[in-house]
Order: sequence, then structure tokens, then C-alpha cells
Amino acid sequence: MNVGNLFKIKSNIPSYVKIIAVSKNKPISKIKEIYDAGQRDFGENYINELVEKHKSLPKDIRWHMIGKLQSNKIKYIGNFVYLVHSIEKIKHLKILNKEAIKHNRVIQCLLQIKIAEEKKKSGITYLEAIQILKSDIYLNMKNVKIIGLMGIATFSQNKNKISDEFKYLYQIFNIFKEKNNEFNIISMGMSNDYNIAIKCGSNMIRIGNAIFGFRN
Repeated sequence: MNVGNLFKIKSNIPSYVKIIAVSKNKPISKIKEIYDAGQRDFGENYINELVEKHKSLPKDIRWHMIGKLQSNKIKYIGNFVYLVHSIEKIKHLKILNKEAIKHNRVIQCLLQIKIAEEKKKSGITYLEAIQILKSDIYLNMKNVKIIGLMGIATFSQNKNKISDEFKYLYQIFNIFKEKNNEFNIISMGMSNDYNIAIKCGSNMIRIGNAIFGFRN
């Protein structure tokens, strides 16, 4: 049924929207089922879990780190992570850059912007994002590249509220995109609100429950 859920979502969204299958807490067998159906982009919230799954699953999977970063664990994903969605601190970019140099690769990243009112939702402000992008520290890094933004909307039944938050993120994205042609990803929308996010400009959605079913 997981595969059926994936195909149903794919058939109802524009072809330019990339689906990240959020496999947090899901067993290897369930991930492999989705992989065998052609899915290659998977997202994890915790570095320990991400590392273990990377060891156990096919190496052509594109792993996305979508959860909060811990400075002391970033080194474990430097050799394989495809895209880091949750950059909030310049020091995390410094660690990623150091690890990327070791492995002779460039790690692509997104800045996580806080668009929800909920205190538990992470992210930085528009002004803090500007400070990172304009900082000499970041501009001198050669092995990390910020290529877009990520945001998580308020968990709400109020579709207008969700829409307003996504529109705000899209507005910021376009401001940055005008000045930087490498900006091409806006990661917004999850199982409960991805249709709203796509209408507001998202080109990458992070889907867990709507593919795998609800977690225990």
C-alpha cells in the first residue's frame, strides 16, 4: 500500500515537484519497498538513524537531512549526505565544509526559515539568512553551497494561515533567487499541507505519513 500511496501523490502533483520520502522511524523493509518502486530521495530527522540506514540500503539513494543538526554529529554524514535542509547556524556550515573538504565533495544546503508561530518549530529570520549569505565566512567556503530555503508551516486546520506562511517563504525565496542564480530549491510542504505548499510555489515536498502511514 505504501507504493500505491506514493504513486497516487505523484499522479496528482506537477512533474517538477520532487518528493522526499520521509523515512524517520521506518524499517529498512518499508524503505526498500519504496526504493524498488523507483523512489530515490529519502529524508531523515536524526543523524544516527540516517547513518545506519545509509549503511544498510543501496548507495544510489539521495539522503536528505531534514531535522535539527547537532554539531558533534555532523561529521558522520559528510561523506554521503545529498542535501541538508535545516541550516540555521554558520558554525554548522563550517563543520560541513570541513567534512566536505575531507571527502573531496560539495555539500548542498538549504537555510531553514522560521515561518510558523509555534515556538517548537525551528528556523531563522529573513535578516539572519541575509547575514549568513553575505558573511565572509560563508563566501570563502568552497565545499558547501546554499541553494535554497526550507520552511515548516504551523500545524493548523486554518488553510489561509498555512497559505500565508508558505507565501511568505516563497517571497523570501524569490528575493534571494534574483541575486543568486544557484537558488533553485524551495522545500515546503508535508503530508498534511503539501497541496497548499505546491500552490504557493514549492518545488520540493517532504512526505512521511501520506506514503508510509502514520507512525506508532
